Amino acid sequence: MRLILTRHAKSSWNEPYLSDHDRPLSKRGRKSSDVIGRWLVKNGHIPKTVLCSTSARTTETWDRIQMFMPHPCEVRYESDLYHGSTHSILDVLAQATESPVLILGHNPGIGIFAESMLRVMPRHHAFMQYPTAATLVCDVPVENWTEVRMNTAQFVDFVIPRELV
Repeated sequence: MRLILTRHAKSSWNEPYLSDHDRPLSKRGRKSSDVIGRWLVKNGHIPKTVLCSTSARTTETWDRIQMFMPHPCEVRYESDLYHGSTHSILDVLAQATESPVLILGHNPGIGIFAESMLRVMPRHHAFMQYPTAATLVCDVPVENWTEVRMNTAQFVDFVIPRELV
């Protein structure tokens, strides 16, 4: 089954009194979201289900990405993905029923989860940092998301927005 792991795009710090949960995307973040949306579609990485953190910057990242999707996706907003640990991300994924699934979350959780899922790490200079809007595509050798085990996924692709502009 195919899994897509995306970190939210760059957030804005223009309003320092906003809570972390409520910070929107910056101008660069909006552009990066659009770039990732186009890249996903161009490469055929079109999710059927999206599991998205409830924060403003993740929901805005998805809102921009979905504009490029050829059809609507089932979207579930999951509070457990905000500050999500590897185990909480895995628990949220286990509730999905279709493939591909796109999980849209935050660092350090999404980056650690990506690293934990792969059998072999990609030779990409930015993978271990998992910068904003970084996106990993991998294939997980299961028939059901409840069967997912760490260190089993096959790397397919990894991209960061600045490589695409």
